This record gives sequence, structure tokens and C-alpha cells, in this order.
Amino acid sequence: MPRPTGRVLTLLELLQSGGTRTVAELADRLGVDGRTVRRYVDQLIDLDVPVESVRGRYGGYRLAPGYRLPPLMLSDDEALAVMLGLVVGRRAGVMTAGHTASETASAKIRRVLPKHIARRLDTLLESLAFTDQPGEFATPEAGVLLAIADAVRHRRPVSIRYTDRDGRRSERTLHAYGIVAHSGRWYVTGKDPEIGEDRTFRLERIADARTLPGSFEAPVGFDPAQRVLSGFATAEYRHEVTLRIHGTVEQIRAHLPASVASLEEHAPTADKDRAAERWLRVELRAERLDWLPPLLASLDRPFVIERPDELRDLVIALTQRLASYARQA
Repeated sequence: MPRPTGRVLTLLELLQSGGTRTVAELADRLGVDGRTVRRYVDQLIDLDVPVESVRGRYGGYRLAPGYRLPPLMLSDDEALAVMLGLVVGRRAGVMTAGHTASETASAKIRRVLPKHIARRLDTLLESLAFTDQPGEFATPEAGVLLAIADAVRHRRPVSIRYTDRDGRRSERTLHAYGIVAHSGRWYVTGKDPEIGEDRTFRLERIADARTLPGSFEAPVGFDPAQRVLSGFATAEYRHEVTLRIHGTVEQIRAHLPASVASLEEHAPTADKDRAAERWLRVELRAERLDWLPPLLASLDRPFVIERPDELRDLVIALTQRLASYARQA
């Protein structure tokens, strides 16, 4: 259901379309009662919007003749936030009225943006990749995001000032292959030419980014989103976990996505159907193990814990707690 602020703006839009609107008509369009319509009108009047009340059998509300909203002015950061919000909303499936409303809103914003801002936003949107895990996205600093998007598109090295999770600061050069949105965070992935290895960085930890002279070639067929996901699955953590789970790939992936765990057949067969139940080896790394026993219980599939023994103890402790709860009157 729309928020009250959204309904007030919808009311203003209806009044801007011209003519006199009856209270009954407005109430029907907004999905509220007549008293609420009058309260919304009072809010518009408090915002200095000249809404006139028309008395009589066909009375209602209208805007004073000649009234127009002031032009919409957006800064670079505001335009970036709005456009990214529309894109992420479409990807997450949270936009109302399907794709039409978000695309028409995007078109309206593009028409009023200065050309240089529109070009930079287009560059960013063309450089983005998304994983299948939505989240509430926190947009990084606009200048950093736009600079890296420009480096991705034009295959130019970029210098970044980065702070890692331990608070260590460094300045690096990166051949950026792509920008990825995953689980509410933004990442840039590419190659560090000084060490000759692929690296992935969180954008909100980059304090400054500037493109450098020169160019580079990206690997053929490189998938930035898959690179970020595989990096999560193989990252170094305190615990290395190996399981064997009997089920389908879909059943396991529903609880352990590619960003968390890697899968391989424990006993390969000729049947490669993802929907076929079979024993699959699952490997993952984790800082903590306490979240795994409830997850394994929710799978409701036969499983074997190969390592670590600590996880086996936690699963046994969980089953004993659940059994004791179930026995209570």
C-alpha cells in the first residue's frame, strides 16, 4: 500500500491534470475516504500549493489557474542515487506497476539531465552487473563510482586509495573489469597489475579513484558477477567446512548459494540433470559455525559432516535442545 506521502503527491498530480476533481473521485483514485482526502488537501495547502475548494453539486478541488511545479533540479549525487534506485528496484522486483513506471521515470529524469551527467550515468549503468541476491543497497561515493565506471568502459587503469577490513590503507592500481552489485554492497573486480592477480574491492572502502594514462585488455568471456561470487566462496576464513549432502543442486543452492559454497559431485554419474538427487560435496569457509546447524536442519536432506568436528558437535547439541523442547508439556 502506498505511503501517505506518496498519496499526497498522487493527489497533486491528479489536480495538475486540470479541471475540478470531486472528493468522491479523488477518494476512489487514492483508495482512501473523503476525510483523508481533505487532510491531504490541507497538507498541500501547508506546502503553499494553491488548492481551491469549489462548492456546489459538482464541486470539489482544483489548482489555482497558472500554478506549475518548479523545475526539478538534481545534483550529480542525487541523479545517481535516483537512477541506481530505479535500476536496483527493477532487479529486486520491488517496483510498483511493473517495469513501465520505473522506465518512464528514468526517461523523464534523463530528459532534464545535462548531457555530461547523462553520459556518465549511462557509462555506469552499462558497467553494472548484478548477482541473484537482492539487498538494501548503500550507494558509495558518487565520484568514485562514476570514475571507476568510466575506467571499466574505456579500459583505462585506475588508481584507488583503499582501506581494508582491518583498517589498513593503501594506494593501488587496478585494471577494472566490471562493477557488481551483490547483497546490498557494490564491488569492483579486476586485475592488480603490480602483483599479477585478480582482486575484488568494496566500493564504499575506496576513498578516491582517478583514471591513469594507458589502456589494458580484459580477458575474453570474463564474468565480473561470477568472479565476485566465486571469490566469496573461496575466501579465507577461520573454518573450512566440507559436507556431503544428498539432494538436487536446486535444493542445496536454495540454502547455500554460489557466493557461500562450492558444489561438486561426490560420486560422479552419467546423469547430469540438476534436478536429480545424488550425493554432492559441499565446501565452504566461515568465520563462525553457529549458523550452519539450523541451515542444515532446514535443508531436510541426508548429510555427512566431513570436517570440522566442531560443527558435528554443534549439530548434535542443536538436536538435543530441540528434542528437549519437544518433550516439554
